[in-house]
Amino acid sequence: MCASVERTWEAPTRVFCGIDWASDHHDVAVVDGDGKLLGRAWIDDDAAGLQLLLGLLVEHSDSPDDRIPVVIETSRGLLVACLRASGPVNLMAAARYRERHSVSRKKFDPLDAMVLVNILRTDADARRQLPADSELAQAIAVLALAQQDSVWDRTQAGNKLRSHLREYFPGYLAAVEALRGGLAAPLARTLLVAAPTPEQAARLTRAQLRAVLKRAGRQRGIDHEVERLHAALRVPQMRQLPMVERAMGRQAVALLGKFEAACVAADELAEASVELFEKHPDAAIITSFPGLAALSGAWVLAEIGDDRTRFADAKALKAYAGSAPVTRASGKSRTVMVRRVKNQRLAAVGFVSAFGSLRASPGARAHYDRRRDAGDRHTSAQRNFYNRFLGCLHHCLATGTTYSETTAFPVLPKLELVIAA
Repeated sequence: MCASVERTWEAPTRVFCGIDWASDHHDVAVVDGDGKLLGRAWIDDDAAGLQLLLGLLVEHSDSPDDRIPVVIETSRGLLVACLRASGPVNLMAAARYRERHSVSRKKFDPLDAMVLVNILRTDADARRQLPADSELAQAIAVLALAQQDSVWDRTQAGNKLRSHLREYFPGYLAAVEALRGGLAAPLARTLLVAAPTPEQAARLTRAQLRAVLKRAGRQRGIDHEVERLHAALRVPQMRQLPMVERAMGRQAVALLGKFEAACVAADELAEASVELFEKHPDAAIITSFPGLAALSGAWVLAEIGDDRTRFADAKALKAYAGSAPVTRASGKSRTVMVRRVKNQRLAAVGFVSAFGSLRASPGARAHYDRRRDAGDRHTSAQRNFYNRFLGCLHHCLATGTTYSETTAFPVLPKLELVIAA
């Protein structure tokens, strides 16, 4: 069914469709080239609603040879997956278009469907179609985005747990500070379950600590770690009242449950993302870039996809990632500013990978140092370097070649100055 309702712009049409998306229902409007309303429907978010929508499109001359273009607010969901609509619309743009039809700023779904379809009717060239990514790329995007969300959830849960422990158990934070990963380390989480209060931690024997280390998966240096924790958990500290301390310990265990779930989800989704990403043909090209490993490469692929027609040139990709500056000119004034409207996820992974590549790529380090010597701050120099890397990435993906250090940062020949006698 999905293939039979693919939306394209290949054949000219004078009928347009707009869908105002909601969680349980959708408002549909169909207009002609002059903006006259031809049909309107209110459909549920189910198979019956999809059939009603397809029937409405067929009623207005939708056919395999002449598809009616459709515009919708979101790029995700079952409805979009089946329709493959003409492209998502920025909601702020829709809000501005709404003023053409009503001076009121109140949201009204039937009106919003008309607003969307008129955006498509009048400004179709300014709207992007949904990228035709492969099924594998879409599956990688699902896992990679979920993994990023779980990492952010883990950070938020860890911050809440750390803030709570600081109020009644700072000795525990000092004891696990030396562990790799801090609170997220398996030993730190296992230790807190075994002793959630200072009183219980101080009563832990060496044998009990050794059992905690083994449950956490520690295999080496157990004796040394036992002695370190045994001493660290007995360092005198300020204490809450006994009943208050036990109550706060119960709260810590509850917060630890959320933190534990976020840690497990982040690890499992990372493993699944990497496993699927390594099957993609673009994986070898993306991971050939310094600073990009399998997981960060999956994040990049999730945002840019594998539809080669999505970005017409490297400039489009740079603007999408937010690395390219924005130039504003009015009269004799000309201002160059940082691009604020961008793909925040792609920008985030870009800055992390750019920072990591400074050690892996001599050319990247030299480029960064030149920008710093020219007066750029760290963020500006890193953004400029990331902008250059995106140009290289676009070229490599378009040509099917891997990253080359000598091509990305060619060594210019030194000019010799000869003074005539």
